[in-house]
Amino acid sequence: MSETTVPVSSTTTPAVVSAGALTGWARGARIALRVVQVLLALFYGIASALPKLMAHPTAVESFDRIGWGSGAMYTIGALELAGAIALLVPVLQSLAAIALSAHMVGAFIVQVTAFDGQNAATPLILIAPLALIAWTRRAHNGKLLRLLGRR
Repeated sequence: MSETTVPVSSTTTPAVVSAGALTGWARGARIALRVVQVLLALFYGIASALPKLMAHPTAVESFDRIGWGSGAMYTIGALELAGAIALLVPVLQSLAAIALSAHMVGAFIVQVTAFDGQNAATPLILIAPLALIAWTRRAHNGKLLRLLGRR
């Protein structure tokens, strides 16, 4: 284990700080963010996309109420499923979080206009962890651009 000398103040002797302590915190933060990504992927894949793709009566009723029909329901369900899967792919996770955040802005607008604000807080709550993922994993956007540039 590596040790680093860090001056505590000008009047005291240097303190010894383990370099592993800093990396341990960073590792914990990475694991916590990954857990959030997996939970969001499960939410979008199972709780959001699946009812639309299976034409669950509540999903059909919701889309009929806003006048979009089954075509939009299946399209949005497929996009949510794709976003859920992309949240788990390292090179796509930042882009997926950005796309799902934009989707949540649209969901918020629909909730406010077509459903009189019922459940309008849900999309807003989901934007916060998606924005955190998009920001934290933003380095992967460069990797994705390099991969696409090879074509």
